[in-house]
Amino acid sequence: MTATDNAIYVSDKAREKVRQLMQEAGVADDPSYFVRVGVVGGGCSGLSYKLDFDNEQKPMDQVFEDNGVKVVTDLKSFLYLVNTMLDFSDGLNGKGFFFNNPNASRTCGCGESFAV
Repeated sequence: MTATDNAIYVSDKAREKVRQLMQEAGVADDPSYFVRVGVVGGGCSGLSYKLDFDNEQKPMDQVFEDNGVKVVTDLKSFLYLVNTMLDFSDGLNGKGFFFNNPNASRTCGCGESFAV
């Protein structure tokens, strides 16, 4: 990954968890489904991440594929997510999905909220 790639990346752990959750949701075999990532106002640091499965692309969506996972975000959210890594932690202090976002000037302790 280089700073000029301007993409959203997916770690190996996140890829495995996404595949597992898609299987549980019954959409793993449907190629129209992808992970939708967004940024919304709120959270203790001002902005929060939103993560869901979706199968409807919108005209201004930005589409990425990394590590075998298709990730889609709206253009406004992508401005906050350039070169961000979607990761997953399942240890004793695991947080579930979290984002390693180089654009965040500060984050909250839970890793679900950030500021730029």
